[in-house]
Amino acid sequence: MKPSRRYPSSTDVARLAGVSQSAVSRAFSEGKSISDETRQKVFEAAKKLDYSPSFIPRILLNHRSHLVAVVISGTSNPFYANALEAFTMALQKDGYQVLLVHIESDHSLDGAIPKLASYRVDAIVSALPVLSKAAARAFARIKIPTISFNTPIKNRWVASVCSDNVGGAGAVADLFVARGARTFGFIAGSDGSFASDERLSGYRDRLGKHGFGTVEIATADFQYQGGHDAALALFSNGKGPEAIFCANDLMAIGALDAVRRTLGLRVPDDVLIAGFDDVPEASWGAYDLTTVVQDGPAMVAEAMKILNSMLASTGSVGEPMRVVPGTLIERSTTLR
Repeated sequence: MKPSRRYPSSTDVARLAGVSQSAVSRAFSEGKSISDETRQKVFEAAKKLDYSPSFIPRILLNHRSHLVAVVISGTSNPFYANALEAFTMALQKDGYQVLLVHIESDHSLDGAIPKLASYRVDAIVSALPVLSKAAARAFARIKIPTISFNTPIKNRWVASVCSDNVGGAGAVADLFVARGARTFGFIAGSDGSFASDERLSGYRDRLGKHGFGTVEIATADFQYQGGHDAALALFSNGKGPEAIFCANDLMAIGALDAVRRTLGLRVPDDVLIAGFDDVPEASWGAYDLTTVVQDGPAMVAEAMKILNSMLASTGSVGEPMRVVPGTLIERSTTLR
């Protein structure tokens, strides 16, 4: 069996450079007093030994790792995949290292607490929400600042950045009515989803102001197949709604394929369809989907502001929720 690799230590560097171990530590620490000659000796010895300083002693000494856990549950939803990339770039730009943590839940951070509590991270960021008060209290107990998207529960250690779900959904309702729709459907995300519930609320309330009190609802799972099957369910009794708003684009794309290919209906002539997120696929020629922009880059930028504020003030959130405006983009699925 091959012996495991032994990494060179600061003691090895000190011995080769002919200096003390503390001199090696000072050479790799910004602002520490050390002569240029000694620093040069240390760096030359480190290069020969292929030595890099370990983060572990600094973590133990300062109780700060400059590691931020970015939590994902998969990248099947393009919005989350893009948010992951944006989070990673923003964190590295601000001097943090990223620890990617995968959890099984597709829809919330609640089940990630045992895994996250075992890491020495300075903070947790995720596009997944915290959905229960119990989970928020558990995050507070481990005292790691946590920032997530579309989270309804906040406390000193848990903050949220939300898209304007209600306003965006209201804009979709206005558009449907302006385009002549008189019966309406909604394809919801998973049960208990804060974002989906807010989008339904904004949609239903605005339709009510236009004098329409009924919305047919089918529940899916934020995924393509779920949207496809939910659209068929809305038409299961023969005549379906004249307009369908989906809680995200992935379900809207599934609904589009179901309405066009399985039901043989025309979009937008027979049915209007709109989504939420503005993922790249929404603008593809095959779909050209009307949607509400959930501004991922702006949400990540707000999350970074909260993160830096929390770390600077030992965990105080300040403003526990920030809402980022959305923009309705009309494409061919509603253009009559």
